Amino acid sequence: MQDNKNLILAVALSAVVLIAAQYFLWGPQQEDARRLAEQRQAQTVETDAVTPTTPAPTAGGGVVPTPGSPGSAGTAPGTATAPTGAARQTVLQTSQRVAIDTPDLVGSINLAGGRVDDLSLKNYREEIEPDSPIIQLFSPSGTAKPYYAEFGWVRGEGVTASVPGGQTEWTLVDGDRLTSTTPVSVEWDNGEGLMFRRVYSIDEEYLITIADTVENSGSQSVSLFPYALVTRQGIPDTQNFFILHEGLIGYIGEQGLQEVDYDDLMDEGELKYAPETNGWLGMTDKYWAAAIVPTPGEKYTPRFFYHNANNRDSFQADFLGELVEIAPGSSRDHVSRLFAGAKEVNVINSYRDNPGIERFDLMIDWGWFYFITKPMFVALDWLYKLIGNFGLAILAVTVVLKIFFFPLANKSYASMANMKKVQPQLTELRERYKDDRARQQQAMMELYKKEKINPLAGCLPVVLQIPVFFALYKVLFVTIEMRHAPFFGWIQDLAAPDPTSIFNLFGLIPWDPPQILMLGIWPLIMGVTMFVQMRLNPMPPDKTQAMIFTWMPVIFTFMLASFPAGLVIYWAWNNTLSIFQQSLIMRRQGVPVEIWKNTKEALGLGSKEQKEKA
Repeated sequence: MQDNKNLILAVALSAVVLIAAQYFLWGPQQEDARRLAEQRQAQTVETDAVTPTTPAPTAGGGVVPTPGSPGSAGTAPGTATAPTGAARQTVLQTSQRVAIDTPDLVGSINLAGGRVDDLSLKNYREEIEPDSPIIQLFSPSGTAKPYYAEFGWVRGEGVTASVPGGQTEWTLVDGDRLTSTTPVSVEWDNGEGLMFRRVYSIDEEYLITIADTVENSGSQSVSLFPYALVTRQGIPDTQNFFILHEGLIGYIGEQGLQEVDYDDLMDEGELKYAPETNGWLGMTDKYWAAAIVPTPGEKYTPRFFYHNANNRDSFQADFLGELVEIAPGSSRDHVSRLFAGAKEVNVINSYRDNPGIERFDLMIDWGWFYFITKPMFVALDWLYKLIGNFGLAILAVTVVLKIFFFPLANKSYASMANMKKVQPQLTELRERYKDDRARQQQAMMELYKKEKINPLAGCLPVVLQIPVFFALYKVLFVTIEMRHAPFFGWIQDLAAPDPTSIFNLFGLIPWDPPQILMLGIWPLIMGVTMFVQMRLNPMPPDKTQAMIFTWMPVIFTFMLASFPAGLVIYWAWNNTLSIFQQSLIMRRQGVPVEIWKNTKEALGLGSKEQKEKA
């Protein structure tokens, strides 16, 4: 039957895409990422020192400090040191620090080097449990996985005066704690006529402003380049999914968005870009990111850099500002910003608008189909604020989409109902022309034309569902707002799979099944609703089609069991609405709804006459 063929084709195509992606792309990529991470963690690093290298100079002689360049790592003279990989708290105690404390962040600034190298996110935890540790974003040099931001000056061509670096001990001048209302001031005198001053300020979320000033009390003019960098040592654990970028990222003015994977940078070594006047660059994880932002309108030269020494991988995103000439008796200023925090959609968008970080919204990977994905999130977020539960917001969005697509779906289901009415005539044509396929198809098309039936209409409901499915999947996967978002009952994280399993009787048996057997309650509900929806149509006469028709819900049930619970809830709810909608239309068209009869046929429980006919 043509309607069943179309329905099977549409569902089968979507199933092939999902199964292929899950088992031939996403699955192997996750496994490769896990193995790589284990190999990296197994390597023993004996020292935090790295082999000195000579970074590539820029025009005019400026050189951004890199892993391996003198003064780029280590601690200040006279400061206690801790072995590489030491406990975080132990390392923090080896240097003088200024505390950071805001509604969203907690951490400290290292006065050795003036680095922002200790940041944790107050409002996010590693696991759902309320006593789980909070997320640690930045970590100082000497720990297992250093990750920090550094700002300063490098000498122009011919300049020999000392400038502050990674080992410089800054002096605290004003403020003992950086908060959203109290900035912190530090300074360093090079003893050669240059005084370097710095003011750190921070908003109530994740944006830190670094205002540098250089005063020249000497007798000669000095030329310096301002710089900023974010450095990360060790390859972080990544999802390694093609639908999400994790790695180095930046919007480089007219050169556009640049996304560089860690392994690609390892192959390239260095990626330099032409100077620009707007943009930002840094590193992004799935939910967190760190980015340095030059002053809009001022020319800067961006770069991504990789270095390895003693089996330690180091990745760096940096920029070098314009050459600054500081005449005797004068001073010059430079302002940079650092974003370090959670990729909250509203916060990211607000920084795009104020202070005006160009295209900062690209920090969130909305994908190629952003024109579907972003409106999907906006609708979910608006409904969440109205209802107070993202799960209910998903159900509400599904209803809205059903209403929006109602005219198309109505025509589709009406056409399917009309096709069902002419099944006796189609059966007669098949019998009449069973030995002449061409004549059979011609007669069927004439019948469709006479009855004004579109034989492809049965595909439409499923085809419409596919882009919505992937848009919702993307939203659930990339947005931090969905992370650890609860529904009701046992679903405490809509972005994670249903944690229950029928194979341990939903927790009654004290046994944790393997991932392939994690078949939870919501996937089962989805499978049942899909089975019922497909039973609105009788079994196809072709045995192969009938087998596909019968087993498709089972395949989808197991396949979607490993998908985010929010996605499975959406699919189950959408199936339920489709059942009511199609049943209503069928009754209106005078077509009987025979779910139970069709179910018995699918299970081989039909009458003897039906079995013989089949």
